[in-house]
Amino acid sequence: MSLTTTKAIALESCYHCGLPVDDKSVFTSVVAGKQRTFCCHGCQTVCETIYAAGLQGFYSKATRSEALAPPPELPAELTAYDQDDVQSDYVDALTPQRTIHLLVEGIHCAACVWLIENALRRQSGVLNAEVNLTAKRLKLQWDNAQIPLSRVLQALAEIGYAAVPFDPETAEGALAKRHRGLLYRMAFAGFAMMNMMWISIALYSGADQGEFRQWFHWIGFIIATPTLLYSGYPFIRNALTGLRSRFLTMDLPIAIGATSTYLYSCYVTFNNVGSGHVYFDTVVNFLFVILVGRYLEAISKRRALSATQRLLELQPKLANRVEGDDIRVVPIRSVAIGDLLLVKPGERVPVDGIITSGQSAVDESMLTGESLPVAKQEGDKVVAGSINGEGAFKVRTEQVLRHTALAKIVALMDEAQASKAPIQTIADRIVPWFVLATLTLATLTFVYWQQFDFELALLAATSVLVVTCPCAFGLATPMSVAVATGVGAGHGILIKRGESLEQLSQVNHIVFDKTGTLTEGKLRVTTLKRFGELSEERLLQLAASVEQHSEHGVAAAICNKAKQQNITLLDNQAFISTPGRGVQARVDGKSIHVGTQVWLNSLGIELTSAQQVMMSELEQQGISCVLLAVDSQVEGLLGLLDELRADAVDTVQTLLAAGIKVTVLSGDRQAVVNAVTAPLGAIDRQAEVLPKDKSDVVRALQKQGDKVAMVGDGVNDSPALIQANVGIALASGTDVSVESADAVLSHQVLKHVADARILAAQTLRTIRQNIVLSISYNVIMVPLAMMALVSPLIAAITMPLSSLLVIGNAARISKRFKQGAEQ
Repeated sequence: MSLTTTKAIALESCYHCGLPVDDKSVFTSVVAGKQRTFCCHGCQTVCETIYAAGLQGFYSKATRSEALAPPPELPAELTAYDQDDVQSDYVDALTPQRTIHLLVEGIHCAACVWLIENALRRQSGVLNAEVNLTAKRLKLQWDNAQIPLSRVLQALAEIGYAAVPFDPETAEGALAKRHRGLLYRMAFAGFAMMNMMWISIALYSGADQGEFRQWFHWIGFIIATPTLLYSGYPFIRNALTGLRSRFLTMDLPIAIGATSTYLYSCYVTFNNVGSGHVYFDTVVNFLFVILVGRYLEAISKRRALSATQRLLELQPKLANRVEGDDIRVVPIRSVAIGDLLLVKPGERVPVDGIITSGQSAVDESMLTGESLPVAKQEGDKVVAGSINGEGAFKVRTEQVLRHTALAKIVALMDEAQASKAPIQTIADRIVPWFVLATLTLATLTFVYWQQFDFELALLAATSVLVVTCPCAFGLATPMSVAVATGVGAGHGILIKRGESLEQLSQVNHIVFDKTGTLTEGKLRVTTLKRFGELSEERLLQLAASVEQHSEHGVAAAICNKAKQQNITLLDNQAFISTPGRGVQARVDGKSIHVGTQVWLNSLGIELTSAQQVMMSELEQQGISCVLLAVDSQVEGLLGLLDELRADAVDTVQTLLAAGIKVTVLSGDRQAVVNAVTAPLGAIDRQAEVLPKDKSDVVRALQKQGDKVAMVGDGVNDSPALIQANVGIALASGTDVSVESADAVLSHQVLKHVADARILAAQTLRTIRQNIVLSISYNVIMVPLAMMALVSPLIAAITMPLSSLLVIGNAARISKRFKQGAEQ
C-alpha cells in the first residue's frame, strides 16, 4: 500500500467513516488495489490495519444505524492499566486468567461488534471477547501471563476504538453528555420555531401577497437552514449511513420528510414562484416537536431504568479508616481488604465486613426487603449500602467495591437489561420491513395527491413518513425487560437475562430442593442414641472429629453440637467424603464411618432389626438419621431436624392454586421427606436423590413436555439448575452471584419464587400490549395521513406520543407486580 497526500477539487466521503472530506487536505491510500480517500490520517491508518489483519469483511458486514467517526483519542498512559493495584478495582480476582468489562468509545453498529471480537480473538493470550452493542461495552477474558491489558487496549486502538475499564460513574457521565447534546439541539430548534412563528403569522395575515413576500421567504430560509443542519443532523446522518449500508433505519422517514419539504420551500424561494408556498415553518416546527419527543423518551427511559442508578447511589464514596489512634477520611477506592473502618451513626456502611467492636441497628432493606432495622453486634456481618442506626461500630473489611453484594446485584441487573429476549429479536428483524412499508405508503400517497395538488401531495407524504416512525415498536420489548429487571431487583428477584423472563412465564412445573431451600437449612442435632458400650459424649466426639473437614450441613450441625458441649475434637487421617452418602476417616487408630444406612449397607455394615425400628420411628417424626460405625460395627445414631421455612407452605399453596405442578427432591429417606413436607399438601415427593441425579429428574420432567423451573441453593444443585428451563437460586445477602442460575433470590424469601413467576407473566403481557399499542397507533394514523387529514406538525406530535405511551405502559409493570404479589 502506498501513501500520498493530495489536493482535491471535489468533496468526497471518507472510505472508513463516511464523513465529508475537507477539500484542503485529502488523505489517499491504495487499499486492496484501489485508490481510497480518507478524512484524516487516523481513518487511513485504521483502514490499512484492518485490511492487513484480514478483517476487511468489516466494511461489508452488518448494517449501521449511526455514522462511524474518526478514531477517538487513546487514553493516556495505557501501561498504567497493567498494574494489579489498578486492575483490582475492575477484575474479579488477580489470577493469571482475568475478566474485565471495558467501556469502548467508537462502537456504532453490528459491524463494529464483528470487527472487535474477531480482531481480539486473534491476539495470543485473549481467551474471549464479547461486545454488548447496546451498552457499548466489551467483556474481555485474557491470560495476563501471555498478554498485558495495555496491549489489548492498543490492539483496539489500532482498529479505531478507545477503551477504558468500565466504571458506572463514567457510563453515567456519557449518558448525561448524550442527553445534554439532545437538549441543545431541541433548544436551538425551539428558539428557531419561536422566531419562525412571526414570519408565519405575517405570511398568513396577507404578507404573502405583498411586496415583502420574498423577503419573508428568505428570512424563513435563513432560520430553517441552520435548524435542519444542526437540530436535524442526527436524523440525516443516521439515514445516510443506513442507506450506504443498505439498511433502512428508523430515522430515514423523518430525514426524507424534513429534507423534501425543505428543498421544495427552497425551490419556491430561489425561483420566486408566485403560486407556490414555503413550508420552512413546518420543517422547523416538526423537528422541534420530534426532538421534544425524543428528549421526553430519554427522560422516561432514565426514570424507568432508575432502579440500577438508585442502587449505585447506595455505595458511599468515602470511608472513615482507622489508622492507629486517628480516623482518616479516605476515598472508598483506597480501602483494602483487612482495613478497619469506623461507621458513624446515620452513615451508610461502605464495605462488606465483620463488626469488630460496637453495636447498633442497621437498615438492610435494600438487600433483605425488611423495613425494620437489624440488631448488629461484635462478630456480625454487615453489607455495603446498608444504613447504620444510632450506634457506632468498627468493621473489618472483607469485600470492597465491585466485589460487594451490592455491586454484584448491580452487575446482574446491568447484564439483564443489556440482554435480548427472543421476542425482541423478532421485533428487530421486523423494523427494516416496517420502514420499507412506510416509504412505500408515502410514495403511493404522493403519487395519488400530486394529480390534484403538488403541495398537498408533498405535505401528505411527509405526514405519512413522520407518523409511521416505528420507534414505539422498537421500544416495546427492551423497555419492558429493563423495567422488569429493575422492579425485580428492588424486591430481591435478580433476573440475569431477558430470556429468563420469557421462559419463566411459560413454566408449569417447579422443582424444589428440600434442604436449605424449602427448609431453613439450619440442621441441629436433636437425638443421640448409642447401641454399644461407647458413651454419648464419645460418640459425638468421634463423629465431630471425622466431620470437622466436611462442608456439608450435617457436618456443621454435628460440630456445633460438639462445640456446645465443649468436646475436644481429635485429629483424623485418610479423610474421604462421598457426596450424598457420608464421610470416613481414621481417628485414634480406628476406622470411623458417619453416613446413611444405604451407604453403610453398601459397605457391608448392617443394622439390627431393633436399630432399624428405632430409625423408622425417628424418620416418621421428620428426623433425619445419621449412623456412626466404628471398625465396621454400628455404634450409634444421630438424629437431625430441619424445619420448613416460615413461608414454604404459603408459597407452595400459591403455586398449586395457580395450576403449577410442584416436586420436592431430597437425599433423605422417604419417611423423613414425607414427614417434613406433609404440610405442603398434594405435591410429588422424591427421596434419596443424589445431587448428581437431580438433573436427570429435571430432564425426565422435560421429556414429558413440562417447562421446568428448578429452585435450589446454587451449590449441590448446579447441574439441575443448568438443566432446567429456568434455574432459580436462593442466595445469602453476601453471595448473590450464582453462576449456574438464571435468577437469584437475594432476600432469601421463598415466596419470591411465586412472585418471580408473576413478574415474568406481567412482563410478557406488557410486551404484547406494547406491540399491540404500537401497531394500533399506525393502523389508525397512517390512513388519516394518507387521506391528507393529518398535517406534518400533527404527525410530529403524535409520533413521539406513541413512544411515550409504550414507555409509560412499561413503567406500570411495577404497580401491576405489586398488585399481583399482594393477591
